[in-house]
Amino acid sequence: MEEESKYREGRKRLVEHLRRQGVSEGVLTVMMRVKRHLFVPPHFGDQAYADYPLPIGEGQTISAPHMVAMMCDYLELKKGEKVLEIGAGSGYHAAVIAEMIGDEGHIYSVERIQWLVEFSKENLQRAGYKNVTAILGDGTLGLPEHAPYDKISVTCAAPDVPPPLLEQLKTGGKMAIPIGKYRQALYLVEKKNGVERERKCDVVFVPLLGRYGFKTK
Repeated sequence: MEEESKYREGRKRLVEHLRRQGVSEGVLTVMMRVKRHLFVPPHFGDQAYADYPLPIGEGQTISAPHMVAMMCDYLELKKGEKVLEIGAGSGYHAAVIAEMIGDEGHIYSVERIQWLVEFSKENLQRAGYKNVTAILGDGTLGLPEHAPYDKISVTCAAPDVPPPLLEQLKTGGKMAIPIGKYRQALYLVEKKNGVERERKCDVVFVPLLGRYGFKTK
């Protein structure tokens, strides 16, 4: 009980910090509900609510809370939407999206590393999320069997927008994606009659690997 109270206080401090950064109240409400300490390795539990990325193994990270919050704000997630996530990581980002879209929505998360698929599944199950499906695969190819998607969230940096992801995005849909190798920027991509891109901010993400991503050595 004392430990849970400690984590709750950590979430409160994090939410106040994000509020000062201009994160919307809708996303802040969700960030208060998601137990980030369930998505980090146990030895990082005391840092779970600090606003910076944390390593989760083999060069992979759990994103900083402010970046998760910003991407959710840019996507304007709504109840009942179907979302594609590229890069499951520890499952934290998916949990925040799952809260935003509610039980009537669903998120499909594609991850190329088998142990991360299992890690994210375990974390999401322990945290009580049932509207997330983590799948092993090449994220640059998307997941055509469940397309089209209302929103797409890419949590690793690509050389450019992978064509399959654009094809699988609904007309009127939005995609948040980091682009670049050494210098990266987060873009909001909107699919209308054409495709509109808006550069949002400089970022640092692990690279997106796969057919339409960066190549493995």
